[in-house]
Amino acid sequence: MSFPDLLPQLAGWIGQVRGTLIANHPLAKVSWFRVGGPAQLYFEPADEADLALFLKNLPADIKVTVIGLGSNLLIRDGGIDGVVVKLPAKAFGGVEVLEGNRIRAGAGLPDVKIATAAAKAGVDGLQFFRGIPGAVGGALYMNAGCYGTETRERVVSLRGVTRQGEIVELSNADMDYSYRHSNGPEGVIFTSAVFEGAPGDSEEILAKMREITDRRESTQPTNTRTGGSTFKNPDGLSAWKLVDEAGCRGLRIGDAQVSEMHTNFLINLDAASAHDIETLGETVRAKVREKHGIELNWEIRRMGHFEAGRDVREFLDGEVFAGVQ
Repeated sequence: MSFPDLLPQLAGWIGQVRGTLIANHPLAKVSWFRVGGPAQLYFEPADEADLALFLKNLPADIKVTVIGLGSNLLIRDGGIDGVVVKLPAKAFGGVEVLEGNRIRAGAGLPDVKIATAAAKAGVDGLQFFRGIPGAVGGALYMNAGCYGTETRERVVSLRGVTRQGEIVELSNADMDYSYRHSNGPEGVIFTSAVFEGAPGDSEEILAKMREITDRRESTQPTNTRTGGSTFKNPDGLSAWKLVDEAGCRGLRIGDAQVSEMHTNFLINLDAASAHDIETLGETVRAKVREKHGIELNWEIRRMGHFEAGRDVREFLDGEVFAGVQ
């Protein structure tokens, strides 16, 4: 499907924008699942000032959606209306070592690179980012974490642009962080943040990072089309174990499958649609609720429109879908 072209509506000022603008850009190209429909208007700003100019002039009734590296994301087959903003690493991927065991990183910087920069600078406590398959902006938004550490424990301050095009500085407290969630000012697009660790030995930190890499590669399907951890861990419990005990290891719908290696990962074997993947996820949720009486919550962000007649109902309304193997 395709959306009406938004660019003619923006003709009075859009020529001032220096970044990349593409109407009906296929988002499957930027999703780790390799699924999803188009963005009505796709925008990669040239820099922070370009982003501010764009948002200041964009009519308030046009929706804005921000995506990162596309790792913890499921874009539905009908695509996303309005503007989809992606911060390119070239403009938003800088990293700088500051005094006081602090690191400033751009929101477009892959998490692994902030971990590496901190390690080389002898800043301990940021190596957990090595285990997060995404970018800094996404980690700030969803309070990403792994192996016992969360983003909220290390972030000091954030910088961003409001929906009105104003550049703002935010504190950790402004974000009201909780498990895999933030509740900061609505509509702010993060452009950079400052993180703080502790003094450490570079070689020891790099060794810890290698341990994280080895652990991920031996326990998670890292070289597949996946969105990372699918469901949040309920208090005191592991989502993967609940899924496994509900008999879902290897469960398939079309080319979407619950990973045999790690049952909290859904994978696209080859030609799965977003509909297949989301239906599989809701099937898993239904089976876990039936087995354990526990309702798993999605950790992966799902966004966009369903294709006509192909909605996915929460917990599948208790129905059994044809095609589940």
